[in-house]
Amino acid sequence: MLTELIKGFATTFKQMFEEPVTVNYPDVKRPVSNRFKGRHELKRYDNGLEKCIGCALCAAACPADAIFVEAAENTDEQRFSPGERYASTYEINMLRCIFCGYCEDACPTEAIVLENNYELAFTNRDSSLYTKEMLIVPVPAGGQPTPQQVAPRQFDRAIPEMKDPD
Repeated sequence: MLTELIKGFATTFKQMFEEPVTVNYPDVKRPVSNRFKGRHELKRYDNGLEKCIGCALCAAACPADAIFVEAAENTDEQRFSPGERYASTYEINMLRCIFCGYCEDACPTEAIVLENNYELAFTNRDSSLYTKEMLIVPVPAGGQPTPQQVAPRQFDRAIPEMKDPD
């Protein structure tokens, strides 16, 4: 019995001189791998327009039914995305999300991206519902473009001009 006690103290004494494995979390943040799927972000184009066109394919692909998208029509006076529609409401229930990345794969415009932010603590259920304002990245330097500054919709540029056979 005394030998086991001495072996235990020897193991403890050896561990005192080894490098600790833990990190002081709030002060030191560990890097994540390239394939890590963290907090969602809604991306913008360089000119400030939102990439999300309100198609709701991300909501259809979500196996946990965590995403809700409601689309509205763009107007010439008020344009939010280059397409005909934009997401007027975009919500993700983070209590339901399983971080599978299917929403990212389903998005045709690469608007929703799972970034590397892993700090997702909430104190109540209401704060676990991430709205569009919480998810969208800020407008780049230069501000929101006016409707006159916006380039033609990307769909219009993809269709060649039709000429009369005359």
